[in-house]
Amino acid sequence: AVPPRSLSEREMGWARIAWKYFESNVQPTTGMVNSVDGYPSSTMWDTASYLMALIAVERLAIISLEDFDARLSAILRTLAGIPLFEESLPNKSYDTVSGNMTDYNNQPTQGGIGWSAIDIGRLLVPFNIVVWNYPEHTREVQAVLRRWRLERMVRDGLLFGAAINEKQETVLLQEGRIGYEEYAAKSLGLMGWDVSGALKVEDFLEWVDVYGLQVPYDRRDPEIYHAHNYVVSEPYMLDGMEFGWDEVSRVLAYLVYAAQEERYRHTNILTAVSEDHIDQPPYFVYNSVFTNGKIWNCITEKGEDASRFKSISTKAVLGWYALYQTPYTEQLLEHVSSLFDPEKGWYSGEYEASGQPNKAITCNTNAIILESLCYKRFGSMLRIK
Repeated sequence: AVPPRSLSEREMGWARIAWKYFESNVQPTTGMVNSVDGYPSSTMWDTASYLMALIAVERLAIISLEDFDARLSAILRTLAGIPLFEESLPNKSYDTVSGNMTDYNNQPTQGGIGWSAIDIGRLLVPFNIVVWNYPEHTREVQAVLRRWRLERMVRDGLLFGAAINEKQETVLLQEGRIGYEEYAAKSLGLMGWDVSGALKVEDFLEWVDVYGLQVPYDRRDPEIYHAHNYVVSEPYMLDGMEFGWDEVSRVLAYLVYAAQEERYRHTNILTAVSEDHIDQPPYFVYNSVFTNGKIWNCITEKGEDASRFKSISTKAVLGWYALYQTPYTEQLLEHVSSLFDPEKGWYSGEYEASGQPNKAITCNTNAIILESLCYKRFGSMLRIK
């Protein structure tokens, strides 16, 4: 990673465009943010993304400290009162207008659909930043966490999510694959939880040859474990921008990045891949370096082939640019530099096959763009300022 450096006027303009998303998608009733433009639903991952965006714009002086305090207090108050799955942990999805639990189609559900340990782990990152850097909000964070029974999702050093099976029973499932698993565990480790198993990369580490590079992936077979082993940019970028990589994640992240640059060298196809919303059915795909036995595989959450939606990911471009600023990331940046609606925020990317923009406009894309620019200016976000 390169040391912090100043932002150009153009980059500050990009940050302001990303912030437009949040100005128009915060719900006044709850302070929560829509995960997709105009769609009143959110996960804890997207809630975390909004909080990271909020911290970024305060640091970049795009909003005042008073505005920051008001927005942060509003969402923390809501999180302290939302209904919880089995009265223990946040549900996987919520209606952003009412704050009530929903399923993934934003339909109300009385009991909820389970929790995601990975999403909750991400949310604990901004909570940690807030407590250390904005201590006047510590009590509001404590009011949220006091209700959560984190011991239900951390067992034997591993992270567990919850789901409802066909018999309507709650089942706990080990959650996370290499990349995401270590990233989500780090914030829990900071808070004193034993996540030693989740942090042990070597237990399931395997390597796949991509243009002569050995790229890390998780050898747990999706057919057996019922979870896909996507190798995507996002967890590696977030680990670098938020925590500052450790000695292991620094190497793994570089290999994931370098494979994408190599694909461009070999095919002349600009490559920066991650999971993204798309602007047409199936609406969400995983563009991966490797998953389910194939390199450059693009699949849906159900594992169905989605190759026709292979894309450059805008957030992946900005993240790798902030972390490395190589000639290749600068070339990528120029390519995506106009992929936005100046009033609504940044598009998720560009389709490889057609060269047309993927006009999905989302919380996560715009938040990671803000994080990337904040990281470029100040360095890793979890350090005490």
